[in-house]
Amino acid sequence: MNIKLYPSEAIRAEGANEHCPSMTPYLLEGNSRYPLIIVIPGGGYSHRADHEGSPVAKWLNSLGISAVVLNYRVNPDFHTYPMEDAQRAIKMVRHYADEWQIDKDRVGVLGFSAGGHLASTVGTHFEGDHLVDEDPISQQSNRPNLMILCYPVITMGKYTHLGSKQTLLGRNHEESLVNYYSNEKHVDEKTPPTFLWHTADDSSVPVENSIHFVESLSKHNVSHELHIFESGPHGLGLAKDSYSVSMWTTLCEIWLKGKGF
Repeated sequence: MNIKLYPSEAIRAEGANEHCPSMTPYLLEGNSRYPLIIVIPGGGYSHRADHEGSPVAKWLNSLGISAVVLNYRVNPDFHTYPMEDAQRAIKMVRHYADEWQIDKDRVGVLGFSAGGHLASTVGTHFEGDHLVDEDPISQQSNRPNLMILCYPVITMGKYTHLGSKQTLLGRNHEESLVNYYSNEKHVDEKTPPTFLWHTADDSSVPVENSIHFVESLSKHNVSHELHIFESGPHGLGLAKDSYSVSMWTTLCEIWLKGKGF
């Protein structure tokens, strides 16, 4: 089952934007109000990687956390569309908090690679909503309560992932967009607490993306935790086939418990 993000926009049935724009829910049932994390798969803004979606949501469920997988629009729907979809998802989760047994004050985002860029975008650009809807959903906050960024693309500058940059911004983009989507430049004291992990030899998305974001978090006294593993290819997801890197899920679980999730 997929939940439409916008009442007036149909969920697409084929191509890179199949299931878009929507959320796939993995909601826990019981007598509690559960925290919820929005899972944002990577894919260079050209597609969405399946192994960074449903398996991650099910892992979160095992921790007692509800989840939704965000089916955000990718190429050829570039530039503002992914951000609008992610902001809308945060608002929708809070709007349906009572129905879905969600604690609206414990809503996080978890993104991989380009999905990590999208997660860090909504975590640093949450004031000012790009949506013009007047429905009740739009009245909810689009600021996540925390971020989990896994080998994320952060910058559109020197250390960017060129494919993600060109797909998101277009090949003939304005320079102002490079600054706007270089999320390390938009951290402030209101940026949510952040957990990051990366591998030192990531050949697709340089580890400097995470390092420079942490430098900005530290500068603004934002709570954070960074783990850099010695070696591992890009796109590991839950990293079940890598003994050392797979520890990120345990480390993240401990961090989430410390944040009340």
